Amino acid sequence: MNDATDPAAALAGWAPSLRPPVLAASDVSYVVEDTVIGRMLLARKDSGAMVATAFIGTNEDEDAVLARLASKVSPRILRQPRELDEARRQLDDYLAGRTRGFTLHTDLALASDFQRIVLPALAASVGYGTRATYGELAARVERPKAARAVGAALGANPLCVVLPCHRVVASSGALTGYAGGLTAKRFLLDLEAGRQTS
Repeated sequence: MNDATDPAAALAGWAPSLRPPVLAASDVSYVVEDTVIGRMLLARKDSGAMVATAFIGTNEDEDAVLARLASKVSPRILRQPRELDEARRQLDDYLAGRTRGFTLHTDLALASDFQRIVLPALAASVGYGTRATYGELAARVERPKAARAVGAALGANPLCVVLPCHRVVASSGALTGYAGGLTAKRFLLDLEAGRQTS
């Protein structure tokens, strides 16, 4: 066999540079995290701002959150757990009782206009270990007759736990609706009251 027909000889001078593929940057990175209070989808923009910390009980719930992100933020969404390492660490620390809050930047891109009023007021006025009623929060946003609207806004909170809608209860003190379920709400309130063991 001569060099022209010998495959080994033909490839002898070829030395490809092998590099792992590099994914293009995404506008939104997300991860699905199993936590002590349920399965959650965490998402952040390329700026680092969190846009979702949502409870997702089913694959359909996950698809719905991703569809909202694609519609309201960007269709360029990739599952990139490493991009959410800091958010995951802070959430784990919070749920284990090692910290009382979050230092994550947030972006209310998935929030309605009314939620953009209610959620910052909630975060500013209802601290760790305290509770407020829907009516009290409605009064704080200067809509004293809008307790039900406040409840609806909190029920669709795109940043659960980080923006602590679990701290809002009925006027009777009863625990009412929560996106993660009442067991998760009770866990969070007990944790903040110092009644939860790690």
